[in-house]
Amino acid sequence: MSFLKNNNKSGEATFWEHLEDLRWTIIRVLAVVVVLIIVVFSFKDFLFSDIVLKPLNSDFILYRLLCKLSVFLNIPEICPEPFHLELINIDLSGQFMAHLGTSITAGLLIAVPYILYELWRFIYPALYPHEKKNTGYIFLISSLLFYLGAIISFVLIFPLTIRFLGTYTVSELVPNQISIQSYLSTLYLLIFSLGIMFELPVLTFFLSKIGVVNKSMMRKGRKYAFVTILILSAVITPTTDPFTMLVVALPIYLLYEASIPVCRR
Repeated sequence: MSFLKNNNKSGEATFWEHLEDLRWTIIRVLAVVVVLIIVVFSFKDFLFSDIVLKPLNSDFILYRLLCKLSVFLNIPEICPEPFHLELINIDLSGQFMAHLGTSITAGLLIAVPYILYELWRFIYPALYPHEKKNTGYIFLISSLLFYLGAIISFVLIFPLTIRFLGTYTVSELVPNQISIQSYLSTLYLLIFSLGIMFELPVLTFFLSKIGVVNKSMMRKGRKYAFVTILILSAVITPTTDPFTMLVVALPIYLLYEASIPVCRR
């Protein structure tokens, strides 16, 4: 990696010029994120009614697909029984903070490609010519993998988690009352955790480039990776039940297997 170039006689940017570039990069990112948060905040009904709160009932797309699959395979047990969960608010400012927090989260999610673009734009001048060829593709793939993890989390992992834990009771004498704060914190955690973990192939690619890992090492380390993924899934999941842990661990382990082909021999 070479030094950042500028128009001075030495051809090298000073520390303060690097710092100035970084400052404007951060300012541009913050400005875009703030604008997106304001835009998302103004679409409250669509944000909550059509997206965030959809997994609370059996009309969610995952359950409808499971019911269609049950008809196609002639296995009625696959189709979940109709259900509807209700959320409660126990704080005076709880609903406003839920609206604000969800808007911030959605704004950050939408801004991920731009944030990665600004990062790429900042480091691009410092790359050698042969490094510049693949850098754009790497950042593009990183964005796609992050969104893939976030979508899988929202469409598959989060609904199954909510339905299982929201309808599970130890006794009919103890009804479930789920707070909106608990619901949203679980949603945020799973979406960002899975989005970041889906960057595993990109991380593996870089580690293999510098010789830290290789295909043979990853193949031999499958059993250790599986145990590590289970432990990591238990840490990031907001609950302690094995169901949620396994639902989170399965796609991560599949990503581990998908990361092996991108390694060097």
